Amino acid sequence: MEILTGDPITTCLSPLVHDMICNVGFELREICDINSIVTQNGEVCWKAITDCVSYAESGQSLDYRTSVQQLGPVCEAIHLHILSLTRVQFEIQYSSWFQWTTNLELFLEIFDALESLQSAAISLSVMKLASCLERALGDVFLLIGRECPFLLRDLIASAELAQVFGHAVMDVLKVFMGSPQGLNLRNVLWHGFASPQDIPPKYCSAMLLLTAGLGQLLKSYLHQANVTLAHRPFVALTNLEDVTVFPGVTSEVLSALETVMMKSTFLLKIMLPYWEMAVTKFKLHRFADCSMLLLSQLEAGLRRVFAAVNKCPDRLLTAESTILYTTFDEILAKYLNDGSINQLPHFLGEPTMEFLWDFLNYQEGPRIRDRLSHGEINLCEFPEEAASQLLTFSLVLLLRFTEEDTLSELKEEAAIQLRVSLAEGYTSRCHPAFQLQKQVLSCEKSLRMWPVLSLPEEPFQEADRLEGNSEACACKSLISKILNELCNHMPGSACTLNDLDGLSQENVGLLSPVIFLILLLLALELISVHTVHSKSTQERQQYLRFLKLILQYTENLIVYTSQEKNKWNETINLTHAVLLRIWTFSERKQMLMHLAKKSTNKVGES
Repeated sequence: MEILTGDPITTCLSPLVHDMICNVGFELREICDINSIVTQNGEVCWKAITDCVSYAESGQSLDYRTSVQQLGPVCEAIHLHILSLTRVQFEIQYSSWFQWTTNLELFLEIFDALESLQSAAISLSVMKLASCLERALGDVFLLIGRECPFLLRDLIASAELAQVFGHAVMDVLKVFMGSPQGLNLRNVLWHGFASPQDIPPKYCSAMLLLTAGLGQLLKSYLHQANVTLAHRPFVALTNLEDVTVFPGVTSEVLSALETVMMKSTFLLKIMLPYWEMAVTKFKLHRFADCSMLLLSQLEAGLRRVFAAVNKCPDRLLTAESTILYTTFDEILAKYLNDGSINQLPHFLGEPTMEFLWDFLNYQEGPRIRDRLSHGEINLCEFPEEAASQLLTFSLVLLLRFTEEDTLSELKEEAAIQLRVSLAEGYTSRCHPAFQLQKQVLSCEKSLRMWPVLSLPEEPFQEADRLEGNSEACACKSLISKILNELCNHMPGSACTLNDLDGLSQENVGLLSPVIFLILLLLALELISVHTVHSKSTQERQQYLRFLKLILQYTENLIVYTSQEKNKWNETINLTHAVLLRIWTFSERKQMLMHLAKKSTNKVGES
């Protein structure tokens, strides 16, 4: 697609960031003695590392450039030391010091990646190490603090961790991944800025040893404080079944992806090793690895499209420490920082945007990116379905930026046609409105089962309690009136007056009809939810108060009708009061369904 053509891009790191990561740590050529950094039995000599950290003249803030420069030879010595070990030697010497992270196997895999000398594997290792370390540091934070910071940089800067590990040690971590002024390895990789060749392997080796060193310091702290480190349980991906819309990945899909990623302009050639590794990881059933790579590269590709359609090519690069990075948050936002409209949603279309929002942003969605990058998911149990959906979505997206000859050839395959069609017809499953639809339908299904439920034997059943109660009779009359009014807003002939009359006079008595009424009201309002923008600020506040009134009623209903309370007269009083408010609100035509009907009538008149 022409929008993404142009001169070949050799890096997505801005000049200053590229210089910091790729050059500054190589400026000092002195050779560092590994025996001054780590002892024969694998204990880290932290003073040799912390002494390399430099501070501004005031002594308060870090001098990141000088710190990276002075840590360079130390990292080189650590890297050569790691490479000199066999896997067995590494495991014997360091495995006990990784136990505090609860993920020893990950660090053995990182060792293997360093031994392989494959740049893409080393970059993935840094990503995984950063997320694992963040989760483990969060557990340590909770030894002292109450609420763990969401961002890694805030966690590293916390007084709680400084109390456990010491300020000097935490400053070392700041240099590696706690500030955009330093190496910032975690962010440049997770946000898809760094290509494989941008990440020096020695920084991965250094972070590996630092993690072991943190384990040694933690052991001493736990012994002195006489406390035990508790680990938070991993979380499960929520509502994954809702966003599982594509069939499972087949050999045809993998083959198509391997073909199209060589030709699509969506991805930069410098990032191709990540895409190739993602496919390989999927074939090996390493679904978390595959998803990590795809997520960072989807962000990289979408950032490129974002910069092109909004005519801001500078946003393609990493920002300096004084400017925000262009991340998924900005890429998917409705407006740009200057207040102008983001052109990406219009360019990509609603189905693509809704898939991205469902998978990445909505609170009710799986939020795969957040959970993976913050170490909240057990990587060994990461579901194949999640990786499958991301892989298929990536294929469809890459096809949109592929030349016509390749595109037409691939689209002739039935398997690809099906997936493209499903992607083009995608609608949000995790938007709050959809989740409310699910709840309403679930309640309606449960309500239909009401007549067949076995009720407890009591001397006075509901029907007996209603008999002769004037307020109960008034409730039934109001229910009939309100249901008849709601029926006028039902689409087509979905609801007839006879059905409503029958419902209001059913054997269960009062509770079932009033709950059905509320469900029907919510369903009709949900259909017309887009008209809420037509209300003034004051009208919206009134409408919210109305909804809160209904919510309060249902909460009170749960309490009053429980077997412990069983306050029947109070329940009738509450029901009568809320029905009066609903009828009054309806008569004033203040509901969303009334606004929707007005707008429909205006269109018809014009």
